[in-house]
Amino acid sequence: MNKPFKPEYSNIRWEYDLDQFEKWTSGMTGFPLVDAAMRQAASTGYMHNRPRMVVASFLAKDLMIDWRMGEKWFMEHLIDGSFASNNGGWGFSASCGVDPQPYFRIFNPLLQSEKFDPQGDYIRKWVPELRDIKDNKSIHDPYGRGAGKIAEKNGYPKPMVNHKEARERALERYKAGIGRSTT
Repeated sequence: MNKPFKPEYSNIRWEYDLDQFEKWTSGMTGFPLVDAAMRQAASTGYMHNRPRMVVASFLAKDLMIDWRMGEKWFMEHLIDGSFASNNGGWGFSASCGVDPQPYFRIFNPLLQSEKFDPQGDYIRKWVPELRDIKDNKSIHDPYGRGAGKIAEKNGYPKPMVNHKEARERALERYKAGIGRSTT
């Protein structure tokens, strides 16, 4: 408990930014799929497996917030929480578990959103600030695809991180943490 299954992943430098963590838990990250999933979990105590992987990857790799904070939040809020499943899922997503995804596999929340919610129905259901966006492309990235005025008018936040930059930071941190050269 509270340790990576793979000891070589014990030296990853995590963040403990409680403001960012609060934005993640309240579904106010500016990434519509992440926000829809977190709001669904807070409202119903349930989240499908695909969004679980997306929000876990976002927390652990885009934000570099210690995966154990997300693991604890899931156990406290999801009705189907079991230690083995929850710990295994977070270990997979943070690339430090028994059967993890490779550390360099970092889910792109925009691509995941477009692939698994192409019409934006899930987003519209759980993120009411974006319901007025009729275009099925803009719903996934309102500020990047011309619907920023609608999102801003309705109080939806801009993305809290740039995914490409966050991805690069995560790769550097993982390489440094497991002792691989970053050059």
